[in-house]
Amino acid sequence: MANIEEAKKTLPIGYPIFLNELKTRIQKAQIKASLAVNQELICLYWEIGKEIVKRQERQGWGSGVIDRLAKDLQSSFPGIKGFSRSNIFRMKAFYLSCEKVAQAVRQFKPNFPPSVFTNIPWGHNIILIQRLETEEEKVWYAQKTIENRWSRTILEMQITSGLYQRQGNSINNFHEALPPPQSDLANQTIKDPYTFDFLTLSDQALEKEVEQGLIDHIQKLLLELGAGFAFVGRQYPLSVDGVDYFLDLLFYHFKLKCFCVIELKTVDFKPEFAGKMNFYLSAIDDLLKQPGDEPSIGMILCKNKNKITVEYALQNCRTPIGVSSYETKILGKLPDNFKGSLPTVEEIEEELDAKNQKKSVVTSDSLTGSLLTSKS
Repeated sequence: MANIEEAKKTLPIGYPIFLNELKTRIQKAQIKASLAVNQELICLYWEIGKEIVKRQERQGWGSGVIDRLAKDLQSSFPGIKGFSRSNIFRMKAFYLSCEKVAQAVRQFKPNFPPSVFTNIPWGHNIILIQRLETEEEKVWYAQKTIENRWSRTILEMQITSGLYQRQGNSINNFHEALPPPQSDLANQTIKDPYTFDFLTLSDQALEKEVEQGLIDHIQKLLLELGAGFAFVGRQYPLSVDGVDYFLDLLFYHFKLKCFCVIELKTVDFKPEFAGKMNFYLSAIDDLLKQPGDEPSIGMILCKNKNKITVEYALQNCRTPIGVSSYETKILGKLPDNFKGSLPTVEEIEEELDAKNQKKSVVTSDSLTGSLLTSKS
């Protein structure tokens, strides 16, 4: 212990800083090395798939030849995984998929797989091949995987929820209220509909119940909102001219560099919702916005909406507002014949009261019987 303390005293000035910098460089080098290994592996699989496709076209290779190829490769490289029969067929599918992408997007090199696929692991590529049909979707999900560092589980979940179809589908006035770069990014940030399938609520749930449910599952909420959102507060107070107002949910978006207000509504969209949101955004820009921040954005989440009504409500609004619907697990979505067999809250309460009364009678009878027995 004494030797360590003495060694620290003899260290040159600036050594701790140098050590931290060196650690950072080593970590970056490790990441680059792992990426390089992954890229080499993906390229190898692409080349194998390419050669198999060529030989099937020119020499009529059948599945029997691929079976033999898999066995021979596994025998030659017993310590290396990835040469199973099914994986070799995936290599072929991967090459064909890359070829279609290259035809659609000409900047890709003809003799090299698109970098968007080489920068994600092979397991992610398998999901793209097996779950998606169009090449545009494969490229889009691959790019989002790189941007957000999705695991395979998250990637599958996003595909299942139809994120590609939902992204950028909200009704908004971003192009009128924001400059082009900001408006495009804001439009792609907001989805429609939002899928809050981690909430199980009644069809008549109150706004505070939806809000509480989202806060109870804040991690899942942030995942559904997308990358860049940071939670600031719930029922965030704003004081305007001595009157307190409370925002349902307040976030800050690091990519958009602005505050984002979310107002939850358990009814269909009404024009007055836009006026209230416009008031909130104006107040935030005046009271909370810091130098360098972009104009705050409002997100109104409703049970449903009418496109024309929303467009009229936002037409002359100067603050950027988007309107989307949201979905939860509710009884209203069950089949009618199944809903009818479910007890209502009132029926459950009546059943519990009846059981409690019956239990009370049984207990009193038992007690009376015990007293009579003891007296006799």
